[in-house]
Amino acid sequence: MKRPELPLQQLHAFVVLAEELHFGRAATLLGIAQPPLSQQIRRLEDKVGHALFSREPGRVALTPTGRELLPAARHALIGLADGLAAAREVGSGRAGRLRIGFAASLALTVLPGLLRTFRERSPAVELDIREMTTTPQLAALREGIIDIGLLREPPDDADLGFATVLTEPFVAVLPSAHPLARQRAVRVDQLADCPFVLLPRTVGPPLYDQIAGLCVTAGFTPQVAQHAVEWQTVCALVETGLGVSIAPESIRRIRLKGVAFRRIEPDIVRTRVAVAWRKNDSNPLVPRLLTVLHQDLADTPHADRSPAPSRCG
Repeated sequence: MKRPELPLQQLHAFVVLAEELHFGRAATLLGIAQPPLSQQIRRLEDKVGHALFSREPGRVALTPTGRELLPAARHALIGLADGLAAAREVGSGRAGRLRIGFAASLALTVLPGLLRTFRERSPAVELDIREMTTTPQLAALREGIIDIGLLREPPDDADLGFATVLTEPFVAVLPSAHPLARQRAVRVDQLADCPFVLLPRTVGPPLYDQIAGLCVTAGFTPQVAQHAVEWQTVCALVETGLGVSIAPESIRRIRLKGVAFRRIEPDIVRTRVAVAWRKNDSNPLVPRLLTVLHQDLADTPHADRSPAPSRCG
């Protein structure tokens, strides 16, 4: 990077003198004695190669060279002041850019409220919101592509910090014409004979293992008829009759006419939604967002509980 040809201190002295056209008053405004001011102006004139001021007894005036330099000098000083102010805003966490990855299902729970509150408190911050499943989020965090992740079932990772935002129970996702949809709640073992539509394990291994574990605990291994990367697609495939699914409770906010959501009994396993960040991140906006989460987000309410039997028909 090329070093600036003219020191800012000399430019500042030049602008003040150009505005005052009096060495004594300019020196007072600069907080220096008159001789050092005269020395700075002479050094600047040496760099420019021409006189900037005409000096006559009782009168100081800008030369044509000085009049030409003055707008550029003012612009440089204003640009520096603006840059310093902007840097202070970023350093204090009042401005800057924050990149947030989120699992699509969290747009149905914590994401809207979090973004709304954060924007109200930090309106000058630019938010870059990226929809990503859990596994790509973790990779993006480690590589510095995003600053914050909102995901399900975070793994152990020495380089990342995690904090639970909420926990929620699972629900059965059924075609509305399915016999089990007539019940208020179902047991997992009632789904044993049904084909399943699930997310691929690669997009979120811990969540997939939780759902599969519910089935194994109920005495069967789920027969996966179809995979889909997003819960919206899972629900759409369930609506067509391709199978059933087990999903976090917030997925019931996806409104599809041909899909029924039913509580799973007993409610013994919950999925955890967490915020994730790099432990060594120096971006001051990261702790600022974590503070918003800590202060303003509460766990979603638990589903009420009432039993009911039947089998996949």
